[in-house]
Amino acid sequence: MNVDHFDLNLLVCFDVLMRERNVSRAAEKLNISQPAMSNSLKRLRNHFADPLLVRTVHGMEPTEKALTLEPLVRQSLTMAEEALSPHEVFEPAESKRTFRLLVSDYVEGTLISSLVAYLQTHAPGLSLDILTLSDGSFQDLEKGTIDLAINNFDSIPQSFYKRSVWQDSFSCLLSSEHPLLTANTLENYLKASHIWVSKTGIGIGTGMSQTSNRGWVDDVIADLGHERQISVFTRHYQIMPLLVRQTNLVATIPTRAALLYKNHPELAIIEPPFSIPEIEINMIWSPILHHNSAHKWIRHTLIELANAMVVEPS
Repeated sequence: MNVDHFDLNLLVCFDVLMRERNVSRAAEKLNISQPAMSNSLKRLRNHFADPLLVRTVHGMEPTEKALTLEPLVRQSLTMAEEALSPHEVFEPAESKRTFRLLVSDYVEGTLISSLVAYLQTHAPGLSLDILTLSDGSFQDLEKGTIDLAINNFDSIPQSFYKRSVWQDSFSCLLSSEHPLLTANTLENYLKASHIWVSKTGIGIGTGMSQTSNRGWVDDVIADLGHERQISVFTRHYQIMPLLVRQTNLVATIPTRAALLYKNHPELAIIEPPFSIPEIEINMIWSPILHHNSAHKWIRHTLIELANAMVVEPS
């Protein structure tokens, strides 16, 4: 069918319906009546010869056809919005905008702390709302209510944009009096007791692999035919240095997180006595915000700050 014979407003309805998975909420978002939205859904179903959204015990769920159409429709609407919107120049030094960022405390302590320092000098009117990974969801990001998320992601929705922030190796953080410092061997590493540190929650970078109940470090050890003794499981990087300092526990964590404590007199950082593949930290955001001038600025600033952060060897 020629596009001249298709009501393009239906694509807007489709996009909102896919976001909300609810006819009433979608109608409210577009400020139209529920019968009008129901009629739009009926017309979409007729045009695509597919139910698109079906009612289940979990609410309205998209069909395979709808999931295929979703990124195409969203990209088209985003491009149309960009073409029709007046060009905006973002002035960070004058802006009072608040950016909402969804990050782990590992990213917060490294990259976001640098961002805060940068904003105080270059954009003092800007503010940050820092959320933990359990404070938001992919749906919040998709709607644009959260500006972006930064973490290691097992998977992301197809429609999202993604940018690599950095790759990170692993290091061991331990007490400055730990015996592993004088004999850093795999045998002694396995004899030690360990802290498992990772952020789990809504599925945005769980810190666990798909095949094990622990994580990347333990997968490598398992491939070597061994298993380490984990005494403490925690989801918080902040408690980890205190535990390490007061015990003989070893924390094997991303190197950038370990280097936050490089000048602590009671802590030491060493390389693991075996090779661990690096992890990649990515930034993701919704196509809704992709062309927004303020959003472009914060993404560019974060990447520039990440590139400027030199990682010293352990």
